Amino acid sequence: MKIEIIGSTKVGYQMPKEEAIDFSGKEAGICYLPDNLEKLLNEDNEKTLKRADRTLKSGHHSVFGHPTYNLSLEGIPKILAMILNNEKVYNTSEKSARYTKMNPSKEEKELYEKWITIYKQKISEEYPTIDEKRVEKLAQENARYLISVFTPATVMGYTVNFCQLNYLIHWFEDYIEKENETKFSKKLKPVLKEFINELKDLEVEELNSDVKKRKISLFAQRKERKEEFGENYCTTYLASFAQLAQAQRHRTISYEMTLLDNPQYYIPPIIRGTELEKEWLEDISSLEKYYPQGMLVQVNERGTFENFILKCTERLCGAAQLEIMEQTSKIMEKYLAETKETNPEIYQELLPYSKGARCTFPGWKCTTPCVFGAKGAMKRKI
Repeated sequence: MKIEIIGSTKVGYQMPKEEAIDFSGKEAGICYLPDNLEKLLNEDNEKTLKRADRTLKSGHHSVFGHPTYNLSLEGIPKILAMILNNEKVYNTSEKSARYTKMNPSKEEKELYEKWITIYKQKISEEYPTIDEKRVEKLAQENARYLISVFTPATVMGYTVNFCQLNYLIHWFEDYIEKENETKFSKKLKPVLKEFINELKDLEVEELNSDVKKRKISLFAQRKERKEEFGENYCTTYLASFAQLAQAQRHRTISYEMTLLDNPQYYIPPIIRGTELEKEWLEDISSLEKYYPQGMLVQVNERGTFENFILKCTERLCGAAQLEIMEQTSKIMEKYLAETKETNPEIYQELLPYSKGARCTFPGWKCTTPCVFGAKGAMKRKI
């Protein structure tokens, strides 16, 4: 075997689209390589561009996925990060809203700061052994449910290939042109327009997925899907924007969302059933027009049972976001109930992962034990 690096990321270098097209044209030549690779890489530029043009017009766009761009997205709203992350063809490093302080609008900030104080007090009362720094982070994690998904606070390193970047631009243009005018879409369209404008120099009109009739994958095209559990599974549930953003990290699993007709909101367990629950709902519902991260949406999740097990090894854990841990546990309960009689082989495969947190999983050795332990992790309120 011979492995040769023929291109790589270079800090500070901005590849013009003409160079990306040229590189893709050379990659297209590999498919019908008559000579050796060296001759192909040094062929006449006009010949390369003609091949690239033919490939573009034929709709064989995969060769345009070879050139990649490393983007820095500063001050983008959470909803745009969610849209990008749902498309799966990417690498990303994103500022955590769980553990960093946010700087939203005045109205949001007042409530955000108010609830950080409340949560710090509640957490310290219920978990007196947790250190002050950790309490602060957990308070921020709960308070950020008040922050809008449209707040331009996210910083994101985003690596995407040339083809996918153009698909995104064209999907965004399609959404802007064709999506019905709703309160949500009216807020989203300017965000998508700004993204397009920032990357106009890399747009290639023919490099789109119109022939495949694809759209932004985050927004469900069907309101209902039949639940089923077996080799593959499909389930629908309510989750906050924040939980859905966590779930998207499992790229082997498909997620799509639908906004609810009547707004509902996530209630953190540490205040659930207390005198603070009503106050929380009053405060977060007062931010309805902002679409806070704690607003619930209908989520459809689909995948294979093997990939669901992989999700369990990430989310059934005392360090995972509490909401997604609880939801993953509920799906496991459903999966077991539905397969116990109808598909005992799958049932037996899942069973070892249903006893508690991942530190109980076969072969798992935790290198950073949490303060809750195997049993406490699944019963925690924070």
